Amino acid sequence: MPMNVLIVDDSAAIRKILERVLRHAEFPLGEVHEAGDGREALSKLEAQEVGLVFSDINMPNMDGLELLASMKAHESWKHLPVIMVTTEGGQEKVMQAIQLGASGYIRKPFTAEQIKEKLAGIV
Repeated sequence: MPMNVLIVDDSAAIRKILERVLRHAEFPLGEVHEAGDGREALSKLEAQEVGLVFSDINMPNMDGLELLASMKAHESWKHLPVIMVTTEGGQEKVMQAIQLGASGYIRKPFTAEQIKEKLAGIV
């Protein structure tokens, strides 16, 4: 059954690459929604039904950790799987994301195989 996905990243190029990788990973993709930061993502979540979120950590206005905390505090979104996509070299922010309830994380640059592996354990 196709799943609607929200991709949150301040880079439009990364959003498009991730969408393309999802399609090539034979993921049952429904609609793909995009947001450039956490605030925009919350608006998209209010307007669209989504089954999975990919979010960058470092973004302007509202970063991925703030977005994740807001989602986990919201009754309708707290069970949504969120995969963090990051360039973070250090473990601190990644560990913070896991503690906040992220379903997993992928480091940029990523491959279709890495995305497939993460999705296998989540959806």
